[in-house]
Amino acid sequence: MTDKLIRATAADGGIRAVGVISTNLTEEARQRHQLSYVATAALGRSMASGLLLASSMKKEGSRVNIHVKGNGPLGAILADAGLDGTVRGYVQNPEVELPPNDQGKLDVGKAVGHQGYLHVVRDVGYGQPYSSTVEIVSGEVGEDVAHYLVTSEQTPSALLVGVFVGADGVTAAGGLLLQIMPKASRDESLVTLLESRVAQLSGFTPLLRAGKTLREIMQELLGDLELFVFPEEHEVSFHCHCSFERVLGALKMLGEAELQDMIEKDEGAEAICQFCGEVYQANETQLAQLITDLQINN
Repeated sequence: MTDKLIRATAADGGIRAVGVISTNLTEEARQRHQLSYVATAALGRSMASGLLLASSMKKEGSRVNIHVKGNGPLGAILADAGLDGTVRGYVQNPEVELPPNDQGKLDVGKAVGHQGYLHVVRDVGYGQPYSSTVEIVSGEVGEDVAHYLVTSEQTPSALLVGVFVGADGVTAAGGLLLQIMPKASRDESLVTLLESRVAQLSGFTPLLRAGKTLREIMQELLGDLELFVFPEEHEVSFHCHCSFERVLGALKMLGEAELQDMIEKDEGAEAICQFCGEVYQANETQLAQLITDLQINN
């Protein structure tokens, strides 16, 4: 199934709905970072959440950065998603594995930790990025991001994100974001109705594994509330903006002495991108050119 994102409205514009399938990009992240089962689930949920949040932004180049820092063994989790449908991310301790929880599912909450902070940065494409920090409520990622939306953006929201990963890799991943828009936020009956319907779902990935499409999932949830699904389907993918040129720029910032030391001791330099795992090699000639550039500019 192709990774994609769709948008919809319901209840005469009072509800905004966004759904994303992120199976392939989550599998790519798993392979790139050699993630454990639980690390795959945690990062996959974070990346899906980032794509859902970024979908509401307006200006080209806008991005959302989600940083989860709990007291669990996974350490920091970072996901960076754009309005253009690209996303990337990493886990500080990707090899961590835990036994299943009481429900027999991957124990993402324990791996992330039940205490800590969720930090969200919205770069709207101009001016200073908007940032906000909230406490983690469960470590399950989806609940924590929904808590952020309610407390920091004052938007009643329900967020379902999930990843199913087995011996053959990721076979289902994605999420659904439902929000009560400002004009309907005082309609308590609508809020209650939305909460009750979401509570009846056993999760998001079981729906995908049952063969449901995003449109069918939205139809079952909101079909009796004047649901309108926008016809456009937006592709989403794992993509990192790193490049060899950027690596050389970062190396240049180390200064002449450090670059000369790399030439003499290591006969070059190696840099690994945290977000995608790409390895970049700079040889002695390239490092010497950086030193020359620094001398000319000085």
